[in-house]
Amino acid sequence: MASSLPGPPDLISDMVQPVDLVNSVQHPAVVTLEQHHSLPADLVIGNNHRMPVDMLGDLPSTSSTEDHSPDAESPDITSDRLDARWFSRGTGSNGVPAGVPMPTSKDAETYNMNHRRRGKAYVFNHMNFDPRLQLRPRNGTNCDRDNLRINLRQLDFEVEVYDDLPFKEIERILENASLEDHSDADCILVTVLSHGELGILYASDQPYKPDRLWSHFSADKCQSLAGKPKMFFIQACQGDQLDHGLNMSRTETDAGAASYKIPNHADFLIAYSTIPGFYSWRNTTAGSWFVQAFCHVIQREAYSRDLLSIMTRVCRKVAFDFQSNVPGDYVMHEKKQIPCVTSMLTRDVIFTRK
Repeated sequence: MASSLPGPPDLISDMVQPVDLVNSVQHPAVVTLEQHHSLPADLVIGNNHRMPVDMLGDLPSTSSTEDHSPDAESPDITSDRLDARWFSRGTGSNGVPAGVPMPTSKDAETYNMNHRRRGKAYVFNHMNFDPRLQLRPRNGTNCDRDNLRINLRQLDFEVEVYDDLPFKEIERILENASLEDHSDADCILVTVLSHGELGILYASDQPYKPDRLWSHFSADKCQSLAGKPKMFFIQACQGDQLDHGLNMSRTETDAGAASYKIPNHADFLIAYSTIPGFYSWRNTTAGSWFVQAFCHVIQREAYSRDLLSIMTRVCRKVAFDFQSNVPGDYVMHEKKQIPCVTSMLTRDVIFTRK
């Protein structure tokens, strides 16, 4: 049952429009590479110099000496290249250092969920905002907060709930969490209930980028969670577009022991209540559609399905079982919503009983 208010509760005025960073940049003209051995290696645009190409091996070396080691690349050795013209050499990290205990074997199908603790779950709930932000109170969000606290505790999480925190407090809590020892924990989970725009979430006092939530937990920064699930659930608008839906008619249907290296940003799952650019709906008494659906499915199937299968059913419930009911406003009436799940998981997440 949706709200009877004249518009979606997470409506945000004066939207900040994203900047097209690609088309606003002047690209250098591409010229033919000529094999003149007398040309300098400098990458200068002109008729007598070479242009950069899309292979890491063809970029200028950072060393003035040639590599004569046995591992140096020869024409007969196949190697990988970057699909980018420009690249960054990163922050200097070479991945998880040797010596970090493996939580499970390389070829395991599921994450190890048999540690002593399930792990921490953080719920950042926002109902009221600084008046300078001109954001409406998020009536009904406390229902989401309480439902999440109950259901996450039933999954054996140690739940910490915070209401209407400013951004610096949110960041302090998450940074401290990343510095804790999670060696005896299965995973970590973070939920944010707030207003949002495309690429923006709101703390009680200011906007911030969503990646500030999970940047502290990459494998190189939080080694005790390396190789473990890191789950983020975000209930917020991602824009001001409305999903009008489409009426469907019925149709016929057809009757490891070795050590291994991992990417720093592996093992994350990030679930948004809606797709980029669109509204996210919330009932002022029952809570948001997304959290209602998540709690409904997790109560019934947490121990029988893996997390991605659970999230597929959450998406289906939001998509088919919810529709806005604003008969006094035809623009907002009978609108739909679909969550958006981004997975960097490398195994199935199955919540075993503790």
